[in-house]
Amino acid sequence: MTVEPAFIHIVGIGLDGEAGLSDTVRQIVHQASLLVGSDRHLSYFPTHPAQRLILGDFNQAIAEISLRLEIDPKIIVILVSGDPLFFGLGRLLLTKLPAEKLIFHPQLSSVQLAFNKIKVSWQDARVISIHGRSLDELTKTLQQGSDKIAVLTDATNSPSAIAHLLESLDLASSYKFWVCENLGGEQEQIRCLPITEIKSQTFAALNVVVLLKDPAVTQPINLDNLPILGLPDSTFISFSDRPGLMTKREVRILILGELALQPEQIIWDIGAGTGSVSIEIARLCPNSRIYAIEKTSAGSTLIEQNCQRLQVENVTSVYGTAPDILANLPAPDRIFIGGSGGNLTEILDTCETALKNSGVLVLALATVEHQHTAMEWLRDRTWETNLLQVQLSRSVPIASLTRFSPLNPVTLITATRDIISGL
Repeated sequence: MTVEPAFIHIVGIGLDGEAGLSDTVRQIVHQASLLVGSDRHLSYFPTHPAQRLILGDFNQAIAEISLRLEIDPKIIVILVSGDPLFFGLGRLLLTKLPAEKLIFHPQLSSVQLAFNKIKVSWQDARVISIHGRSLDELTKTLQQGSDKIAVLTDATNSPSAIAHLLESLDLASSYKFWVCENLGGEQEQIRCLPITEIKSQTFAALNVVVLLKDPAVTQPINLDNLPILGLPDSTFISFSDRPGLMTKREVRILILGELALQPEQIIWDIGAGTGSVSIEIARLCPNSRIYAIEKTSAGSTLIEQNCQRLQVENVTSVYGTAPDILANLPAPDRIFIGGSGGNLTEILDTCETALKNSGVLVLALATVEHQHTAMEWLRDRTWETNLLQVQLSRSVPIASLTRFSPLNPVTLITATRDIISGL
């Protein structure tokens, strides 16, 4: 086979070196007049007669390749890992060199190899590179509760760093943690390890982490070790498809304060979701009765499961859509609205009729539009009103450092119904 000159061949290669190349690609490499790659990649061809260019500074190397292409249009081969267009050098080459001069010869990617080694389909996996990048995308993906995540690591963002991050996020979901080292090589090692063990280990530089969510496993809780106020988010079983849909611990504490709770009250929690606010109230006020109103059957079931999990008996899960479902409930002393299902004005009208004199209404609003609707509703009423804009960030580890990851901003509106307006 004779290879045409004046083209640049980008050849993906694995840890098995030349042996893993097809006959066609091997012939292309053998006819190269310039061989470009890292020390490791070039070492796979120790007797190759071509000139060699070590990939150190990518931009400098590409400039040299471009010059060679102009003055001496021979066969140039660039050796890279796996698939050049999968988090590889190929994307950079396409921005710096004429696309019509580039020919790609991909090898199996490390992610392909990893999923095939652990025998899990990966067409629906999230693939994230933290090689020379921040952990922001991985943090968001974990918080969203993605079922399958493949992570390309580096020396700083190592499996150990990922384990520390996973632990710090306080997720309700549990993940199986696979570390796949030296894929395709003689020292290949595939292990599923507990996070506590991963945190204290070092791994081969060439590794891929695969995180698989286990929907059947929820982190166990020890009731004796739980705080009186401010339960960790991981305490609650959450929606499997929307694990982040929960009033976060820090915001929950503020809501409890704004409600100005007292003993032996009737409390409505409208749009209760997982029941986290209701359960916090129930634990603080065991002689009060809380009605957790949720329009989805999945949410209503979660509320019941979380009540059983935390041995709370003074929360009643009410399945139905507000405001219609509110008609048969006893008049409340306190109302919290965490979700309205698009019926905010109608819900507020019902709450105005039902709420006892000197009662307190607290709304947690995530959008400007809902905040505007609520304030318009309150404008012509004599209720005492207070707004609190909540913008919080949690610390997360970044290797040996720490940064802040913001929670979604929330506006809390507290309205106290005075005795005169209730007459």
